[in-house]
Amino acid sequence: MSTIQIAENPMRRLKIEKVVVNIGVGKSGEPLQRASMVLEELFGQKPSVRKARKTIKDFGIRRGEPIGVVVTLRGEKAIEALKKLLQAKGNTLPASSFDENGSVSFGIKEHIDIPGVKYKPELGIFGMNVSAFITRPGYRVMYRRRAPSKVGRAHRVKKEEAIEFMKSNFGVEVV
Repeated sequence: MSTIQIAENPMRRLKIEKVVVNIGVGKSGEPLQRASMVLEELFGQKPSVRKARKTIKDFGIRRGEPIGVVVTLRGEKAIEALKKLLQAKGNTLPASSFDENGSVSFGIKEHIDIPGVKYKPELGIFGMNVSAFITRPGYRVMYRRRAPSKVGRAHRVKKEEAIEFMKSNFGVEVV
């Protein structure tokens, strides 16, 4: 029997699974292209186009029409991007930004608020939605294709744990 004791179980450690950044333009064409260029410039990754789920006549949106762009970041890229995006918010988030499953979501009014981003008149200014998913190792058993399984209640990330993780790892002040 080993006398060395592990202070914390490695399967209980929290990590950033992914960061999803979304720009909803609301119409296709040239504004959508500019939003796509902004995301590609910010994160160095080609964004995916999202289409409208249903027709809304008042807004002039048809079902299947491209209306937004989204980029999903994982690993080190996600952590670096999240640090920059939190700086744009002044490293403060309301407690209502955290949900019961340990995810955090917030919005940025103008992409030029992100540190190191210069205003380009040909692109314009876009707001964006940011969602960060905080999980534990082994959480993907719920989503895998072969032999999906349930994640136990004790292994799920709670709101308080997510808040503490963001405070300690990213220096976020929760108000």
